[in-house]
Amino acid sequence: MLETPTVGAFAIVPNNDLQAAIPFWERLGFTRAGGESNYIIMAGWGCEVHLTQAEDGPWSVPAAHNPFGIFIRTPDVETIAARVDDLIIRPGGILCHREWGLYEFGVSGPDGLLVRVGWPSRLMQKS
Repeated sequence: MLETPTVGAFAIVPNNDLQAAIPFWERLGFTRAGGESNYIIMAGWGCEVHLTQAEDGPWSVPAAHNPFGIFIRTPDVETIAARVDDLIIRPGGILCHREWGLYEFGVSGPDGLLVRVGWPSRLMQKS
C-alpha cells in the first residue's frame, strides 16, 4: 500500500480457505494491496476488503450457513456486474433498482458470503 490511505470502514472477512478466496475477489476487480500469509488486504473500486484465515471456535465460518455479508458501495456497479454475471444470485440478486433506494446486485462469495454491490439509485445516470 504505497498511496496515502483514505478514511473509511472496511470489512474483515474470515475465510475457511483464504488462498481459495483470492481469485473471487480478483474477479470482482480487486488486487492484493498488502498483508501477509493469514491476513490479505485486497483493494479495488475505492474500497478495501481484509481477508483473514478463519480459525476453529467462535471465529469459524459455519459450513452450513454463512451469516456474514459485505456491501461494496461504488458507482461502478454495472462494470462489476458485467465481470461476474454468471455468479449473480438469480432471480433475487439481479442488477436492478431496489425499493430501499439502491441500484445493486448480489453474488455468493467464498464460503457462501453474501456480497452485494451497489450505488444509490438517485445518483445513477439515466439512460
